[in-house]
Amino acid sequence: MMKKYILISILATSWLIGSCYYDVEEELYPTLGCNTANVTYGGVVEPLLKSKCYKCHDAANNNGNITLEGYNNLKKYVDSGQLLGAIKHSLGYSQMPKNEGQLVDCNIQKIEVWVNDGALQN
Repeated sequence: MMKKYILISILATSWLIGSCYYDVEEELYPTLGCNTANVTYGGVVEPLLKSKCYKCHDAANNNGNITLEGYNNLKKYVDSGQLLGAIKHSLGYSQMPKNEGQLVDCNIQKIEVWVNDGALQN
């Protein structure tokens, strides 16, 4: 009986510890703030797109007939408002990334700052 009680206690403890795993960056590190100074295409926007968007929207995959790889390809979606509409999950736009959670607010802010600053190829 004692072995059964110990086994149940160990399993319950393991379940509780495992179920508490939480990894939402903004909530884990709320005091970091969002640095949107000096947001550039090459330094911030392109690496972010590579890590979050290119798996579906690079030249090789071209899902939905949308290629974001390369400045000239991306600029079409910036100018039409589709990029911000999709990543901000605005009404009337296909929410991106598809079947995943929305990008972290800070990353959206960085892209939005870059767009509002003229979406330069810098």
